[in-house]
Amino acid sequence: MRLYHHPFSFNARRAVMAAIELGSPVELVFVDLAQGAQRQPQFLELNPNHRVPVLEDDGFILWESHAIMQYLADKTPGQTLYPIAIRARADVNRWLFWCAHHFSPAVSVLNWEHVIKGLIGLGGPDPGEIKRGETLVSEFAGVLDAHLSGRDWICGEAPTLADLAIATPLAQIEQARLPVGQLRHLQSWFSRVRDLAAWQKTRPA
Repeated sequence: MRLYHHPFSFNARRAVMAAIELGSPVELVFVDLAQGAQRQPQFLELNPNHRVPVLEDDGFILWESHAIMQYLADKTPGQTLYPIAIRARADVNRWLFWCAHHFSPAVSVLNWEHVIKGLIGLGGPDPGEIKRGETLVSEFAGVLDAHLSGRDWICGEAPTLADLAIATPLAQIEQARLPVGQLRHLQSWFSRVRDLAAWQKTRPA
């Protein structure tokens, strides 16, 4: 299996982390986003959305990071990151969808304004967008913080795909100036995620 990624993409990072935690036999293929490799015809044949990650498994092409995580888990006998029991799996799915539709997009607003725009020369942050991003992040991070009260992990008593998926957008927590410093349950949980071997192994150089 080949997993196309870039180390600074939090979408790609969550898929790589899942592969590491699962022990999946993937070959990591670097996609040079800065040079526009994701928009070249060869890559667009893999993903017309010109995004990483993309998984290639014996002719089967899969994009969308959460789908890749689920696929890798389903191919791994005896894994515990993605429960088999219906309700336990539904709980993990709930948080994966929440991440994809609410949390990641909210964080992306502030990451774009405070980090990405400066890197690619698009000027300074937009105050209106910053206010919008801070409102969204505060709302959804508050939901997560409340859920984590009395819990070590998001679903059950051990890490799952939900923890890997939701933690990765927080990788630039200081640079993106995410308003989560006062959320002690979230901060404690994030510290536990950062202690995982997969997090340490996927830290950008």
